[in-house]
Amino acid sequence: MKQTRVLVMDDHRLFVETLAVRLAMEPDIEVLPVAHDIRGMLAIAKTGRPDVVVLDLMLGPTSAVGALQDLLDRCPDARVIFLTGAQDISLMVQAVRSGAVGWVPKSVGADQLIRVIRTVALGGGYIPARSLAELLRRLTMGDEVAEAEHRLASLTQRERQVLGCMVDGLGRSQIAESLGVSVNTARTHTQNLLNKLEVHSALEAISLAMRAGLRPSMPAA
Repeated sequence: MKQTRVLVMDDHRLFVETLAVRLAMEPDIEVLPVAHDIRGMLAIAKTGRPDVVVLDLMLGPTSAVGALQDLLDRCPDARVIFLTGAQDISLMVQAVRSGAVGWVPKSVGADQLIRVIRTVALGGGYIPARSLAELLRRLTMGDEVAEAEHRLASLTQRERQVLGCMVDGLGRSQIAESLGVSVNTARTHTQNLLNKLEVHSALEAISLAMRAGLRPSMPAA
């Protein structure tokens, strides 16, 4: 029986080690040493030559999507699955554009993840059915939308939350209250995201966010 070499990376040690034990119970899966960060993942990938890599999307405040090209440079034949609790379609689009072939919610059971691993190892892919139509729509949009999504991908998870509040029309004090932070912290996050997005005002940031597909989450009054 041909075994599929699988590399798993997650910064939650108990989770990733438990997952590795479960995967190793399958006779057709060989689990490589687990990785807890991007540097460790790249080192293991270089020597272990995984067939499938299962990555946690968010590593603290940053996204692992940016490491995908480095991984594929080392292992061009590897099939990459993001295992995540995030539901941000923009991040999904960025991951697929960067070379990922799978996007699996962390809410699924181990048996489902194993089925996805086997599917992608055979050349297939996996996107949750509820997200597939929107993903395809985004992938066929023009360069302007792609550029907006690319710029948003540079934001941390907290900065994306602040931007979402801005799209909802919240002022700085309301953002602070909504996120449970001080007004000064909300101001700092706002300035950081404006700098990263290379815009000069909240209005420009909101316009860019809406081009990337963000929509108000609260009904208009």
